[in-house]
Amino acid sequence: MKDLKVCLYPQEIVWNDKERNFSNLEDALKRMHPATDLFIVPETFSTGCPYGDKESVRELAERNSGDTVERLKQLARRYHVALAGSFLADTGGLLGNRAFFIEPNGEEYFGDKRHLFSMAGEDKLLSPGHKRMKVRYRGWEIAMVVCYDIRFPVWCRNVNNEYDLLIAVANWPKARVEAWKKLLMARAIENEAYVCGVDCKGTDVKDIEYDGTSMAIDFKGNDISVPDPEGGDLVYATLSLEKLYAFRDKFPAYKDADSFRIIFD
Repeated sequence: MKDLKVCLYPQEIVWNDKERNFSNLEDALKRMHPATDLFIVPETFSTGCPYGDKESVRELAERNSGDTVERLKQLARRYHVALAGSFLADTGGLLGNRAFFIEPNGEEYFGDKRHLFSMAGEDKLLSPGHKRMKVRYRGWEIAMVVCYDIRFPVWCRNVNNEYDLLIAVANWPKARVEAWKKLLMARAIENEAYVCGVDCKGTDVKDIEYDGTSMAIDFKGNDISVPDPEGGDLVYATLSLEKLYAFRDKFPAYKDADSFRIIFD
């Protein structure tokens, strides 16, 4: 049971500027500890969260076969690390906020954000997802959600220990950051799993501020994040399957969970 070494990148997003955001990402990858297995970037890392009308968002969105995913594959291969985050996607005219997980060997996985943030009009611009992303990587079962999804425990529910790690990527404003931290801890405790949450930094086109709060939480709800030893902005954590499985054996709350199914409108 191999430990998983993760690096969280609370990226300062430059809204609507893919070139600068990719440049900053590669700079961070160059600074990353070489033993890292998984490198996580924020929600919509290359553009920032969408604003405007559908056509302006469509100009930023790409297909899975587009330049953004191709560049991510190149970076994953070059730096020998899996990359996870989200980007604005266009699938046959439908726009989505698409989580991605790219392995160093080029394997790719996708899943669209289910809960669109209606208070900012995201539901008027994008279509919701209907399937939570799931990945098996280096012996770990991994699920992934996007930002507002973390507020909805049914969508995040770990049925029969189907995942060991839940990744949540976000553009979560500084004004609500205490809720973000508490939600990450709650999802970890109730699902008996590790949770890694990665938020962005910066100020968006509406002057909303983001402070980059990013955390790795263990299955008991403890913050196990380690600051960058070089004094930079990266955050590290080592996740242990052995410790996770031992805790689930000792305290198997999952066996008493309710059965349910999600009905999509």
